[in-house]
Amino acid sequence: MVLEDLALLFTRGIGSRGAAHLIEYFGSAEALFAATRNELVEGAGLRSDLAERILRREGMPAAKKEVEYCRKHNIVALAATDREYPATLREATDRPHVLFVQGNIEALSKRALAMVGTREASPTGLHACDMLIGGLASHLDDIAIVSGLAYGIDAACHRAALNHKLSTIAVVASTLPEVTPAPHRALADDILRNGGAIVSELNSHTHHNGTYFIARNRIIAALAMGTVVVESPATGGSLATADMADSYGRVVMAVPGRLTDSSSFGSNNLIRSHKARLVLTATDIIEDMAWDLHQNRDRDNSISEDNDIASLTTEQQAVYAAFDTSAIVDWPTLIDATGLSLGELAMVVMDLELAGLIRSLPGKRYERV
Repeated sequence: MVLEDLALLFTRGIGSRGAAHLIEYFGSAEALFAATRNELVEGAGLRSDLAERILRREGMPAAKKEVEYCRKHNIVALAATDREYPATLREATDRPHVLFVQGNIEALSKRALAMVGTREASPTGLHACDMLIGGLASHLDDIAIVSGLAYGIDAACHRAALNHKLSTIAVVASTLPEVTPAPHRALADDILRNGGAIVSELNSHTHHNGTYFIARNRIIAALAMGTVVVESPATGGSLATADMADSYGRVVMAVPGRLTDSSSFGSNNLIRSHKARLVLTATDIIEDMAWDLHQNRDRDNSISEDNDIASLTTEQQAVYAAFDTSAIVDWPTLIDATGLSLGELAMVVMDLELAGLIRSLPGKRYERV
C-alpha cells in the first residue's frame, strides 16, 4: 500500500463505492492523485468539489498520521490493490478501499466460511457451532471461520475454531487495536495468538457512535464464499449478513431450529423462503460449497468413529445404540429403545444429525451414516 491509498480514504465525500470506482478507472491511488482536473471531472465523472479535494491532496496529512498510528500498534493497512488484500472481498463494489488488520495476514488468503447468529444464543445453538466446526475441522484444515466477535453465536464460532485448530477471523466495528465488545478482548488475543486475524475498516480518526455494525456485516459476508446462519430471531444483524451474502452471489445456509424457539424464527424462515440451504452437518456445508471432502486425509485418518462415539453423552449413546439391530429406525422405536421423552429425544436426535452420525429419511425415519 502507498500513502495515496490512505489519502484517498481521508478525502471527504468519497465513500467505499466512490473509491472502488476511482481505483477501477485510474488503476491505482498513485495514478489517481497524479491525474489532472480534466481527467478527474470529465474522465472519472467526479464533481468539481471532489476533484478539487483530490488535487489539493486534502487527505495526505491524516494519511501520514495514520501510518504512524498503524506502526505504533502493529496494524497492517491493506489497500484493495495489494496482493494480500482478500480476493473475495475485492469482488464487492462496496468493499473498503483500505482494510486494517492485526494478526496473521495469511489467514485472509484461506478459503473462508462465515458463521453468524444471535447474541441471545440457546444451548442448542452454541452446541451446533461446535459440532459443525468440529466436523469441518475433521475434513479440512485450510479454511478460516469468519464472524463478528459479538456475544452468543459469533463468539461460540470463534472459540470452536480455536478449539478445533482452525484459523478464525474476527471482523469488528471498532478502531484497532480496540475490539467490540470490550469483554471479548481475551478472545481476540486468543485469536491472534493462534494464527488468526482481527480486521476492521475503521481508521483511528473514526468517531464511534454505534452505527458501524451493519456496515461491518457486509465485510463478513464478502470475505467468505458461504455464510451459515446458525441461529437467528425474526430480525437481527445475522439476517442482514445473509441478505448481503446473497447479494454478493455467495452460498447462504442456515441451521434449522424448533418451531417454538424464538431464537430460530429467522433462520427457519430463511430455509422456508428458500433464501438459505438447510444444513444439519458439516458434510452438508462441504457439499453446498462444493469442497473436496478428503482434502485433509492425514487428519481424517487420525479421527475414528470409535472416538466420535466415545465422546457422546449417555443419552446420545443410547439413541445411537438403537441402530445396532436395524439399519433404519423410526421414531416410535427410538422412544421404546431409549425411554426418553419426546422433547429429550428430539434434542438428542438433532445432536446426532449435527454430528453427522445419523440422517433423517422420509416418514420420520432415521439411518446411521
